[in-house]
Amino acid sequence: MARPDTLPKILTEEETDRLLAQPNQRYFGPHRDYLYMRLMLKAGLRASEATALRPEHIDLMSGKLMVREGKGAKDRTLWIGEDLLEELQGWMDRRQEKAPGAGHLLPTSKGTQVATAHLRRSVKRYARKAGIDEVDRVSPHTLRHTFATRLYRETSNIRMVQKALGHSDLSTTMIYTHVVDEELEGAMKGL
Repeated sequence: MARPDTLPKILTEEETDRLLAQPNQRYFGPHRDYLYMRLMLKAGLRASEATALRPEHIDLMSGKLMVREGKGAKDRTLWIGEDLLEELQGWMDRRQEKAPGAGHLLPTSKGTQVATAHLRRSVKRYARKAGIDEVDRVSPHTLRHTFATRLYRETSNIRMVQKALGHSDLSTTMIYTHVVDEELEGAMKGL
């Protein structure tokens, strides 16, 4: 399989930490933005899937996360870890207090769905504040790429990555093998 011309931008662990340190969680909007970024990094959600999440799509006890009508109107099931679950449980009280009756898991302070354009602008702004190189290439999709690359590194199972991302065609997912292959090449040439 031919290697794509440009590999997706992914964040290092250190860049991820710096990015997540930017939102001032004392305030409702930045706290929500932080949780969006955490969800995209931990579950590989598309921006549109993250903003469409509703409280009933997540089981705060088991960590089961249902993506409803993702791209291609497909549903998929994902799981998130304990740390993020605890953060989301803490968020639920704040959400109820600030935006009672909101239908979305991470709403605006008025209780409406966050626009994906807002999410894109926020991620770019936080990346700039974090001093991440190539900030113009950092977007919510970068967080999805970072998730997919980390999952592939961890499992070496491209089918699992395909299922987590909700790709219908495996060839779409194969780009993540190239990212890891390039890292291997760099590491081995440095030996």
